[in-house]
Amino acid sequence: MPNQNSQKLFAYVGTYTKTEPHVAGKAEGIYVYQVDLNTGALTYVSVARGMVNPSFLTVEPQKRYLYAVSETNEVDGQPGGAVYAYAIDPQTGNLTYLNHQSSQGVWPCSVSVDATAKWVLVANYTSGSIAAYPILEDGRVGPASDWVQHHGSSVNPRRQEGPHAHMITLDPSNHYVIVPDLGMDKVMIYAFDLANGKFKPNTQPSVSVPPGYGPRHFDFHPNRKFAYLINEIGNHVTAYAYDETSGTLTELQTVPTLPADFTGTSHTADIHVHPSGKFVYGSNRGHNSIAIFSVDQSTGKLTPIGHESTQGRTPRNFAISADGTMLFAENQDTDTIVAFRIDQNTGKLTPTGQVNQVPTPVCMKIVELG
Repeated sequence: MPNQNSQKLFAYVGTYTKTEPHVAGKAEGIYVYQVDLNTGALTYVSVARGMVNPSFLTVEPQKRYLYAVSETNEVDGQPGGAVYAYAIDPQTGNLTYLNHQSSQGVWPCSVSVDATAKWVLVANYTSGSIAAYPILEDGRVGPASDWVQHHGSSVNPRRQEGPHAHMITLDPSNHYVIVPDLGMDKVMIYAFDLANGKFKPNTQPSVSVPPGYGPRHFDFHPNRKFAYLINEIGNHVTAYAYDETSGTLTELQTVPTLPADFTGTSHTADIHVHPSGKFVYGSNRGHNSIAIFSVDQSTGKLTPIGHESTQGRTPRNFAISADGTMLFAENQDTDTIVAFRIDQNTGKLTPTGQVNQVPTPVCMKIVELG
């Protein structure tokens, strides 16, 4: 059943505010909406301005603070992007700026917080580096506690001329950090020192994908035994067995995200496992669809179910509500977030008819407050 506490459900939407080579950004900042899971409607609350291209964001586990990357190549007159901290008003959902720090790299594209809400982690796409920051007592971001530069390239001379860290996330045990690097065709694995905020090479330091696949985003199955990687350039999803005691990945299967008869140009973006663990979803930019897969609960392998049009262009990221009833697709180039009902038995998506107007949406986080 839809969440009956819809008046306490908020969505935070990261956006592009500037025109860049890959996007005509027209937003004003981070948008705050109330969410109605009965209809899929997003009701505007406010916008936090003053930040360039707050594309990717995350909310820490206690829901007091939001962290966002400024995906750009210069902040405060200095080269590189930044990570911003905001306080969340638990009643209104509004954001209050706290501070920001250099992302220690160019064009940061991903941010996450560890399960103890002590550390913020950032991936810098263009420079191919990652950084960690302490969360101070008042929610502000402290100076970087660690920084790691990736080195390497792969077969695509235009997209893979160097390292491009595209996402950073912690595993469910909160001990290992996963970083898909599009430029290196590798998923990097680090042991994370929670006491000091340091990255350490894991005993399995990485896993490789086929040359030219371009790893992009990653998500874990709720049983913590499986994980799924979406490859941007290769348009495939790779399924892994995961051992959280050692932070090691073992490839199980790789399946395409596009229909066999599709001949156009498309690149994947986001991937999420349904809260039930029964389904995996991935977004196709170009085909402009959500690819749907069922999950074999004993093996972790995927079976394609089909595709659902996102009813817009360039579905960058998408969000699934915590109760698993709704999927919201963010169409970056048509300025819409489209709501779909999820069939709990089949995993298929049905449009609710709710098309929310949001300028240049990229990343959406749904949070229950109060």
